[in-house]
Amino acid sequence: MCLAAIALDTSRRFPLVIAANRDEFHDRPTARLGWWRPDPNGPEVLSGRDLSAGGTWLGLSLSGRLGLLTNVREPARHEPDAPSRGGLVTRWLTGDHPPDRFWVRASLMGHNGFNFIAADFSRGECHWMSNRARYAQRLEKGIHGVSNGRLDEPWPKVVRLKQDLADALAQHEDTAPGPDTLAQSLMAALTSRTVAQDEDLPVTGVGLDLERQLSAAFVRTADGRYGTRSSTVIVTERTGRTLVTHVFERSYPAAQGMALMRRATLKDWPPRYQTSPIEVPVDPRGADYAAPVQEADMTGFEHEGDTSGSPALPPATRTVRPRVRSLLRPAR
Repeated sequence: MCLAAIALDTSRRFPLVIAANRDEFHDRPTARLGWWRPDPNGPEVLSGRDLSAGGTWLGLSLSGRLGLLTNVREPARHEPDAPSRGGLVTRWLTGDHPPDRFWVRASLMGHNGFNFIAADFSRGECHWMSNRARYAQRLEKGIHGVSNGRLDEPWPKVVRLKQDLADALAQHEDTAPGPDTLAQSLMAALTSRTVAQDEDLPVTGVGLDLERQLSAAFVRTADGRYGTRSSTVIVTERTGRTLVTHVFERSYPAAQGMALMRRATLKDWPPRYQTSPIEVPVDPRGADYAAPVQEADMTGFEHEGDTSGSPALPPATRTVRPRVRSLLRPAR
């Protein structure tokens, strides 16, 4: 995965939307979107699969986890014998460690540079972490983007995709077309071959010519060996009190040919995080109690100072669980 934009809780209708491209060498064997078990005895995950090293670049689990990985482009620090970064995603999806503990372990495992978006919606949390950063960063509501630099680093294609995502959400928020039309708009943005101006290019150590080729959302290098292998769009739609998530994956051949589309739909996903019950005050006189009586009617009370209209009663409370309306738990 080399380009991604994610919208968290910015749209009432579509609380989670992700648009992402995976760039890779075309000779690296890959399985398309599907359910599979990274561990034969573990839970299933929904993702594409790297058949070379066994990991993935973007996936989700039924328990409410989502993981998204991009490489950090730094050829001078690349270690050819480092462990595959795709295994980070499957370990996150099938594990139960909170993000801070996961990041500490991942940052010390000797991987080449990576960006990792780790969401656990059952906890109401989403974090960006990188072994090139000092700590994991909690993501708040908004639109975030990442390529092969740091989170929200203003590379031209990151800026464009974030704007395309914002525009698509604004266009589809109150219109009749549903997630399919929104996904089509984002797929079109992900296939843009617009190249950035030289003065706007990042300097990552690969040379100006290759920087140009890699600056488009949809990548095809001149030698045909490397480029965008697939585009993934995830759209979560709120329908009443229910969340339904649609995952679209379009796979591209190395040469000219027909792109292939796969789709999966998950009902009641992602799960809502749990909130702690709270005690709220209630009127001890009951729901049928009206306004206090008038002073002329206050006869029969023993205490001269009582002007409330009714005898003093002990305070009362009831236990309620606050209704969850967002994917992310409010920051403490």
